[in-house]
Order: sequence, then C-alpha cells, then structure tokens
Amino acid sequence: MTESYSPESACLEAILLVGGQGTRLRPLTLSTPKPLLPTAGVPFLAHQLAKARESGVRRVVFATSYRASMFAEAFGDGSAFGLSLEYITEQAPLGTGGAIRNAAEALTCGPDAPVLVLNGDILSGHDIRAQVAAHLARQAAVTLHLTEVDDPSRFGCVPTDAGGRVTAFLEKTPNPVTNRINAGCYVFQRSCIDRIPAGRVVSVERETFPGLIEAGELVLGYADRSYWLDVGTPAAFVQGSCDLVLGRLRSPALPGATGDVLALPRSRVSPSAKVSGGTVVGPGAVVESDAGVHGSVLGAGCVVESGAVVVDSVVGPGAVIASGAVLRGAVIGDEAVVGSGNELLAGARVWPGVHLSPGAVRFSSDV
Repeated sequence: MTESYSPESACLEAILLVGGQGTRLRPLTLSTPKPLLPTAGVPFLAHQLAKARESGVRRVVFATSYRASMFAEAFGDGSAFGLSLEYITEQAPLGTGGAIRNAAEALTCGPDAPVLVLNGDILSGHDIRAQVAAHLARQAAVTLHLTEVDDPSRFGCVPTDAGGRVTAFLEKTPNPVTNRINAGCYVFQRSCIDRIPAGRVVSVERETFPGLIEAGELVLGYADRSYWLDVGTPAAFVQGSCDLVLGRLRSPALPGATGDVLALPRSRVSPSAKVSGGTVVGPGAVVESDAGVHGSVLGAGCVVESGAVVVDSVVGPGAVIASGAVLRGAVIGDEAVVGSGNELLAGARVWPGVHLSPGAVRFSSDV
C-alpha cells in the first residue's frame, strides 16, 4: 500500500450499491427506490452519505439500476454533502460483484488505493475509519465489516481465524459456526475490483470472496458490536427511522434534534394527540385531536384523523387514516384511504390509491 493512503489523510472514493428494486418494501418502493425512502426526515441515503463524508470519503460512485434517474434528481453533484457524486447505471442486473466492477469504471484512484463499498440498505454505527485503518495495516485484499446477530441462521455466516482472516463464507444453515455475519460494508484494494469479470453477473459472496480466499489472499474481517440494521423490510425500515429520531444511532443528516418525535416543516400535530416512539410527522402531515401515533413514519401531506391509532406503521404521502381506524405494523400506500373502523394488523399492506370503506377490513395482508 502506498503511504498516501493513511487512514488520517486518505481522500477515499466509494461505490454505493443502490440498484435493487426493494420488492420486500412494496408498495413503498413502487414509485421510489428503497434508498430514497424518507427515513428520519431525509432520504435514506442522506444518512449514509453524511457518514461517508465524516469518514474521509470525498467522491462517491452510485451503482444504479431501478429508477436510476431519481438518484441524480435527489442528490445532484453532491456539493450539499461536501462530496463529488457520479452515477453509473446497469443496463441489466449484474449482481453485487458485477455492479461493483461496472461502477469501478468511474473511479479515479490507482490500483493500490482502498475503495469503500457500501450497500444502500444498511444503517450502521461502526467506525469506517477504523475499518480502513485495519485494511491498510494488514495490507488486505478486502476487509469486510462483520457484525454479530442473535440468529445467524437467517444469514450467511463468516468465520474468521484468531488473526481476523476470513476462512469461509457459509450459506444459511440451522447450525451456524459463528454469530458473525457479513454486514455489507467492504474496503477493497482497487486492483481486486479490477480483477472481477466485467459485463456479467458476479456475486461477491459466492464468487469473489471465496475465490480470493482460495487463492491465499488476505480477506480480513473487521468485527464489532455497534448498531447495525438491514432496512429491507417494512418493520426494519420503521425501526431504523425511529432509532435515528430517538438517537439510538447518530446521524449528521438528521434534520433536527433527537427526541420522541420529529415534526417536519408545515406539519400539524394537535395538542391533544399522543405522538411518541420516534415517530416522524412528514412535511404538511396532520395528526388530529386525540389520535395516537407511536413509532411510525407519516408521509408528506397525510392525515391521521381524530381518534385514529397508528402504531409501528408507515403511512404514505397523501394517505388518510380515518377516525376510529387502527393500524399496527401496517404499510399504507400513497393517497390510500383507510376508512373508519378498519383494523389493519402486522403484515397488512394497502396499495396506493386504494380506498377501504368504513369497517370493511379487520385484517388483510394485501389490499
């Protein structure tokens, strides 16, 4: 490694993987890519970009695919974040490795430079500078952030030896050998990215990393126990937004002080309403008298009428939750209307523009 890339002085380049369609988050992602969904008052990626800037990144290449033009519309040239941004679009899905290789065409650094690679659906409190420092100190080919989870059987686990060298990538198994999993943040040596085959589907987990291990190159694990969350499901998306508002994870992009509620400009919350649990009340949204909202995300211009209850839910922009309606763990699409007396419980999803008549539904998974 060249001395110009010390963790204190490096002006890192990064690749941000944002090409997925976010199918597990539908209907929220029907019109908006998952990384652009409003999260604690700003697009989700704003939190990642602000953290990257704090960690020494100065230039970011977006690896886009689904609704690619919306990313440039949201972030422009990156000057608002003190970053230089470039956008590269996949014409066909290339997998994680293929997307990294495709985006690398826009990198400007040399073969010995470290390149940070971030997944666009992860909230993490880990120390990126420390991960880069470990990568440089050990002269690794790739350094992976590893996190510990309670149930590693739901993930691919990543065992390491006593020195931190990754020894294998194991697919989901009922008897994991470790509770450490791939946390989705990598530091690559640029020359390793250039060796990924171009123009075809490549998985870093199934092909790139195992290939490097087999070749005897150092794939290093950087393990810690800091905050980590994959926001790929509605429940996790709501949790991530609430955790940011509550201050469980610090973000320089948060548009206000941490606390029980984040009420954005032009929103109106009745003094008799009970709003808590890290709820975000979006721009122009209204929470009427005696309504109860806890741990939820209320989109721009939506209305929660008097006496309605919204818990652990997402209410899309322009939607209306009528008096007496109850949402618990539900997702309500843009401009939908949930009539009085409806009770939508965990897993219920209402598609954009759907109008539920008063008292029509006690529970439904998809309406």
